[in-house]
Amino acid sequence: MFTINIYLKLTLIALGLIGGSVLWYAYGFWYAFPFQLTGLILLVSYLMLGTVQSASVLMQQMDYKGCEQRLAMTLSPKLLYVTNRAYYYIIKGSLAVQQGEKNDAEEWFNKAQSLKLPTDNERAMILMQMISIQINKNQWTQANNSYRELKKLKITTDIFKEQMEMLDNVFKQQGRAKMTGQMDQRMMFRPGGKRRMPRMR
Repeated sequence: MFTINIYLKLTLIALGLIGGSVLWYAYGFWYAFPFQLTGLILLVSYLMLGTVQSASVLMQQMDYKGCEQRLAMTLSPKLLYVTNRAYYYIIKGSLAVQQGEKNDAEEWFNKAQSLKLPTDNERAMILMQMISIQINKNQWTQANNSYRELKKLKITTDIFKEQMEMLDNVFKQQGRAKMTGQMDQRMMFRPGGKRRMPRMR
């Protein structure tokens, strides 16, 4: 996908709008029109797309500080196109996870989940993050509920399929551990029953 460096984009927006205004004042509208049109198109692109794509690249490179700084250059998440707004919240949540702020991460992921996402892959990505947080917080009931929602999705991305297999193993192990615990409880000696302990000789 073709992208323009964010700093170059901001420079072109300034040149288009400011330079166009100067040309309009000096030579008239038609001299300024191409510059102002280009500046306006780039400005709308910046408002609707933000800096999400370049921030996600920095996230993949594990440059978390750079990612946070780049994401802060987005003017307002409310102005973003819905898919980019979802990714904005996902990246914010992922950064919160890296900083150990699990409650903040949950809030960001819930915001992303509330949006109308284009495919099940995006929904799966959010649910996987939520499940990871819930497991770390030992909230197995919530994690199981999220896992059931995840199982209903049609996942097509290979990396998400691999993560899904890992989660399947986690929940199978958790289920086996739960069953073992229940069996251990049933087999424990319960005082006060009718059955008496044999007399010691």
